[in-house]
Amino acid sequence: MNDAHAVTGGFPGFGQDAPLDLGDLSPAAVAGITARLRDRTVGAFSEAAARVGFCSHPVRLKGSSTTIDASTGEVLAEFSSADAPLGVLYRACGNRRESVCPACSRVYARDTFEMIRAGLLGGKTVPAEVADNPLVFATLTAPSFGHVHGTRSKNGGAGRCRSHGRGTCPHGVPRSCTAQHPEHDPAVGGPLCDACYDWKSAVVWQWHAPELWRRFTIAMRRQVAEALGVRESALRDVASVQFAKVAEYQVRGLVHFHALIRLDGPDGPGSAAPLPGAVLGEAIREAARAVSVTAPPVDGADVPRVLRFGQQLDVRCVRSGVPENDEGSDDLRPEQVAGYLAKYSTKGTGTDPSAPRPHHRRLIRTCRWLAERAATACRGLAGPDPEDDAGCVCGQCAGSPYRLLAKWAHMLGFRGHFSSKSRRYSIPLGRLRRARMRFQRLKADADRNGTPMDVADLENRLLSEDEETTLVVGAWSYQGTGWTNPGDKALADAAAARAREYAQWKATRTA
Repeated sequence: MNDAHAVTGGFPGFGQDAPLDLGDLSPAAVAGITARLRDRTVGAFSEAAARVGFCSHPVRLKGSSTTIDASTGEVLAEFSSADAPLGVLYRACGNRRESVCPACSRVYARDTFEMIRAGLLGGKTVPAEVADNPLVFATLTAPSFGHVHGTRSKNGGAGRCRSHGRGTCPHGVPRSCTAQHPEHDPAVGGPLCDACYDWKSAVVWQWHAPELWRRFTIAMRRQVAEALGVRESALRDVASVQFAKVAEYQVRGLVHFHALIRLDGPDGPGSAAPLPGAVLGEAIREAARAVSVTAPPVDGADVPRVLRFGQQLDVRCVRSGVPENDEGSDDLRPEQVAGYLAKYSTKGTGTDPSAPRPHHRRLIRTCRWLAERAATACRGLAGPDPEDDAGCVCGQCAGSPYRLLAKWAHMLGFRGHFSSKSRRYSIPLGRLRRARMRFQRLKADADRNGTPMDVADLENRLLSEDEETTLVVGAWSYQGTGWTNPGDKALADAAAARAREYAQWKATRTA
């Protein structure tokens, strides 16, 4: 931080004395940046990059569009990609994973945070009275499929991985590990013995995890109805259970489900709940322990499996809903929980495509192997024959639920939504995205007309569900994805990193 910023208290990343950190640039990136300087297109690139929020992999389009007043037919505006910076229209990729696009994942995280926060405290069309209703934060885990290496903390420091194991497994591998693994050790999350680890069951559990979650939500409502002494079919007459859920990969490659679960009265958000948070929490525990899914076998050599959630179940009361104990039973703030879930929603599998951990590679291979077995289940009980490529001969293997496993191998077999919510928990993400697009159009109109933007009742206008009064007619063709040279991507990534630094600095100033 330079002296001027230290005095004014401004963000240290602004100004000529704070250049972007480009890291170690490749020769191709250096050549790309040099070319921009030579042909004097740096300004056009900067404008194009800013318009897509410094996306890492923007979509390039060519074409034109016309904005028409739907009621009068008047042409309000015309746009052509030839008039855009660099002569091409760039649109943000919108990827939610931070490892793929840090800039777009940050927008997704902000939307998720606002969606979850509105369900916690109200706002964004959700009544403020919702802040008085019971709220529980629950984490449902995957079961164990064998002992794995881990980073164990002990008294605030690093502990030994698995020092209490005794003897060796049937394959001669010690059941203990006395190493102190660093966080990025490739062994962390991997099994102590590859042969003992149940790889097939791990992939099958991951494949059926979305169905397990769906059944949990049903069982949870059933438990709440039982606590209220009513039939499940009559629950809607006395209460409503709403949730927001995100999935997070553990380092072992399996997902956790983190959920905020709220109890409302029969009239939905804002109506008084008939049970306190402690009773809701117990209903969630009972549902998580009871729910199961019977997974069919992959082929004739396989067996059915009864799938459940893991023994590690964390259920914490964020808000009891009882006036004399409004803070709940655990030291959790609603905004803090919303931040947790927003952060989890942008995480990927934790697999580095260039250098995946060994156990992640094994899970990917298992996904593909099981998919092949499912597609040729009739070819023999020993699984697919490497020398026989005839495939299915019975005509029925295509109906196997596992035949698409190979398509989801890069996700380690998980095919569910990473972020989801019940219908009446809060405002939908799509509505927030439409509000952002409306704001951008209003700002563009104000800039074009040279007039200040009307901010009176702005939020209600942006979030309104009224039909649009304008019609946009366009013809666009896809030109490709990504920046046209490595230098552009390096500059966009560096600018996105600086924007994140500014957001973090601003958060510390307003906290």
